[in-house]
Amino acid sequence: MSKIVISEFMDAPAVEALRQKCDVLLDETLCERPDDLMKAVADADALIVRNRTQVTADIIAAGPSLKAVGRLGVGLDNIDLETCKARDIAVLPAIGANAVSVAEYVLTTAMMLLRGPVYFRTGELQEGKWPRAELSKGREISGKVMGLIGFGSIGQTTANLAQAAGFKTIAFDEFLPADHAAWSNTASKTLAELLEQSDVISLHCPLTPETRNLIGKDELAKTKPGAILVNTARGGIVEEAALADALRSGHLGGAAVDVFSTEPISKDTAAIFADVPNLILTPHVAGVTHESNERISAITAENVLRTLQKA
Repeated sequence: MSKIVISEFMDAPAVEALRQKCDVLLDETLCERPDDLMKAVADADALIVRNRTQVTADIIAAGPSLKAVGRLGVGLDNIDLETCKARDIAVLPAIGANAVSVAEYVLTTAMMLLRGPVYFRTGELQEGKWPRAELSKGREISGKVMGLIGFGSIGQTTANLAQAAGFKTIAFDEFLPADHAAWSNTASKTLAELLEQSDVISLHCPLTPETRNLIGKDELAKTKPGAILVNTARGGIVEEAALADALRSGHLGGAAVDVFSTEPISKDTAAIFADVPNLILTPHVAGVTHESNERISAITAENVLRTLQKA
């Protein structure tokens, strides 16, 4: 019987589906204990992870029988892809399973931030205050431009939802063919054009050597005054200190940040964002909802079982 190691949370029905056909070791703390993870994969045929487990060359070497790494999500920057390729280990992301959840997060935070601080002043009303004039300066989304950096499945789902809400959409993606159907209702732009034209900028690209610090001080200076930035992609793509500075100066109208250069968030990063106005910080949950967890887990279980059956 094949053995599967699961090092982070996975939806219970999907785990049970795996247990019906395989020997399963589920320990959600293994992502924090790499030495114990190495021992656990010593006789494993597959490893299932989220984003916190670092699937390094050492982890892979510790599992001589590994045939598959199932990813409960889509980002692959925590997996040594070159080593997996050299070992002929299948890397199996749950493509598209969390696209709706991410798109809804982007639209929700963009709408909130365009309205300014209106949703963050409940305490004042509870104290009997009435800041109506101050909070009547928010902006509508109708006719605004949302620019998507990265236009894969999640970016395209976000564009569709944004268009339904009233946004016009543009995107920057060097890897999506010019004749792809997705460009039929979203205009292709260079990065510089997108930064200059967008009222809301939403990131949907992977973290690679080419995209690390893609958005820094110079790029933020090129954005529209009052623009909103939403990062649900990966920490490290946006320079955190530069983003905080752009918010404090008032050049950016707001930002929602779901991903960070270090996760869990470090004290240094927390200090960078301390007392920054018009900022929403969330702990890498944009793509994590009850429904998406079910889809991601089910798809990953199916992917891993299919790969093991073929091996």
